[in-house]
Amino acid sequence: MGAANKTVETDAAVDFYLARVQPPERQADGRAVTALMARLSGMPPAMWGPSIIGFGRYHYRHDSGREGDMCRIGFSPRKAELVFYLPGLDDADLAPLGPHRRGKGCLCIKRLSAIDLAVLERLIARSLAHMNARYPR
Repeated sequence: MGAANKTVETDAAVDFYLARVQPPERQADGRAVTALMARLSGMPPAMWGPSIIGFGRYHYRHDSGREGDMCRIGFSPRKAELVFYLPGLDDADLAPLGPHRRGKGCLCIKRLSAIDLAVLERLIARSLAHMNARYPR
């Protein structure tokens, strides 16, 4: 039995968190992404850990025996960039997005104004479809 998952859903208010995001452009981007993900997922936003805004939940179990719950999709409006947690995407899916980088299990962009928002919307929808197929509700 391993350590407990540190990223768990909390009762913190998403609006309260977003109101404190800096710089102001990141706060505005965070509000726009929250609205977009809520619309596409049909799920309300919730705080996961201190800084991830997530939508929905699923239960995972790894071959190692580690298991827990996590948001189906989510993002974090960090000071330097927006970090998206969108499982099931390939690098080829990201090519038309615009300036971005990949981290371990995440997609990072500097600002919404620099990317193709229609592509981001398709990526979010594709990730949701992946999660719904892999982890039916």
